Amino acid sequence: KISAGVQQRIGPEYAGPLGIIQSLADGIKLLLKEDIIPAGSNAWLFTIGPAIVVIPVFLTYLVIPFGQNIILANLNIGVFFWIAISSVVPLGLLMSGYGSNNKYSFLGGLRAAAQSISYEIPLALCVLSISLHLSGSLSTVDIVEIQSKYGFLSWNVWRQPIGFIVFLISSLAECERLPFDLPEAEEELVAGYQTEYSGIKFALFYVGSYLNLLISSLFVTILYLGGWKSSIPFVENFIQNISINYGINESFDVLKPVLDIFTTLSKSYLFLFISILTRRTLPRVRIDQLLDLGWKFLLPIALGNLLLTASFQ
Repeated sequence: KISAGVQQRIGPEYAGPLGIIQSLADGIKLLLKEDIIPAGSNAWLFTIGPAIVVIPVFLTYLVIPFGQNIILANLNIGVFFWIAISSVVPLGLLMSGYGSNNKYSFLGGLRAAAQSISYEIPLALCVLSISLHLSGSLSTVDIVEIQSKYGFLSWNVWRQPIGFIVFLISSLAECERLPFDLPEAEEELVAGYQTEYSGIKFALFYVGSYLNLLISSLFVTILYLGGWKSSIPFVENFIQNISINYGINESFDVLKPVLDIFTTLSKSYLFLFISILTRRTLPRVRIDQLLDLGWKFLLPIALGNLLLTASFQ
């Protein structure tokens, strides 16, 4: 609906109220379609590829905190776990491209792997400068807690503006969103690694892509925008004092997790909104420009940012 609004068209209209279950309808349609395996392809690689793309994305949700205690696994190495597990995805893309028995798919797979590897390095350097120097911890919960002293004034985005911008650009490229969607240029006749895919396997690539975008926006929220913490300084202490004084502590305990989840998601959806706007606004770059931006521009800036942060500490 956002895309439609930007392009001055109606967008999905009939699937559910205001077309909000259009994605669900598309998912069911793809689930029921015939699953075709091309002749001469490597059936094992062709089938395993989409699974390897999707599984790491789902596993990442283990370490994302939506509230104080609303996290599946509070690992000491939460952010490192995310970086490590997301570096498995290019293998799945390469397998899909190589197993398709199609030279265009293979080139698309190589392109996707090159892009992922290029932008993972600046991304990891931005995370390093926050977790090692500003927070002193790799745990996602600790990183949020450290930003909670003075409301939005203690967010990392003010202390790491360069890192924030590099992280945004790198995460867009990592999720293969426009203007960096070279591996899966879906408007073109030959798209890329998913050219030969149909049915649910084709759907899995899109599930992975959009869930990855949500993960990136959640990590932007956790690393730079104070996570589930309220953005207004001292408001949490104020609410807690009122609830204790007026004896409404139980209702506050119930309400707080809901508020935490709402705050986290609203910050994340802001970033999602921005990434969809860029998708509909900016033109696609060429592959050489893409790799130049990653290696010659973002990598030196991220390294410089890390050295600067370390020297200040």
